[in-house]
Amino acid sequence: MVILLAMKPSKKRGETMSKEYNHYIAVDWSIKNMAIARMTGKSNKVTVVDVPSEIEDLKLYLGILRGSKILALEETTTSQWLYTELKGHVDRLVICDPVRNHLLSEGAKTDKIDAVKLVQLLRANLLKEVYHSAEGFLELRRLVSGYDDLVKAMVRLKNQRYSLLKTSGLTGEESTGTRLKGTVKQRVIEGMERQLECCKREKDIYEEDFEKLARKHAEIRHQKSLPGIGIIGAVKIVSRVVSPGRFIDAGHYLSYAGLVKLERTSGGVVYGRKNSRYSRGLKSVYKMGAVTAIGGNNTIHDYYEPNYRRKNNVDETSQGN
Repeated sequence: MVILLAMKPSKKRGETMSKEYNHYIAVDWSIKNMAIARMTGKSNKVTVVDVPSEIEDLKLYLGILRGSKILALEETTTSQWLYTELKGHVDRLVICDPVRNHLLSEGAKTDKIDAVKLVQLLRANLLKEVYHSAEGFLELRRLVSGYDDLVKAMVRLKNQRYSLLKTSGLTGEESTGTRLKGTVKQRVIEGMERQLECCKREKDIYEEDFEKLARKHAEIRHQKSLPGIGIIGAVKIVSRVVSPGRFIDAGHYLSYAGLVKLERTSGGVVYGRKNSRYSRGLKSVYKMGAVTAIGGNNTIHDYYEPNYRRKNNVDETSQGN
């Protein structure tokens, strides 16, 4: 199944961070205070300060530094806001994955110590970058996130309603408005059904928004043209991927989508395969899309069906022998 269209070559991972900068800065940001650590390109000395959190003061500090600057922040709930605010004040802004920064978990832990370790990792080019994009795609992600939360709420309500009907001696498949014995049970199921109706109306509004986005963005229409990918799946893909050019090659994208396993090899011996840290939402879209496409009349079905039959014939022949 072709899942990437016009995959553009991108810079190798770490290429931009490995460039020499005049200033290497790391910030450990919290609501009350921020620890700022800095190293220069010519010295291993680290200077660090811990001051009250104020975005304008941080911008002023960055503006005072002369020469090229690279800034590192850890991925947190405030990282997108900081990315938007500070991107124009440095030559390079790196949002890094805290799970991969094992050095930060060793020894004593304070904001200043974390900032010092982070700037050392930055200068050594040992940070695992997390992709961040402009506000436009962030809004698209928020819309998709809201839709996913709504669908989960609907599934939860349907399961609770089904369970309540079953405990009342019914099949669980009864239509809305079914009367139950007992005042409390009836009150509860009526509340569930009202919530479900509200969720359905809200879901329709989200889907109307997705249709508008498809008319506005060629990327969404492009993904929707793939067999098995509907409008909702197309919006989810675009909101997650943003730009295929951020992946080195198709293999890295397949790993991000959870569609391949990573091989574990040492000394020429393969010790098995493991899952990557993939996007579960993206994998779900492609798996559902593949199942839908296989049952339809399209190129995916035409590719899958003869291969499936050939494999079954081989299996039946081997069993017969």
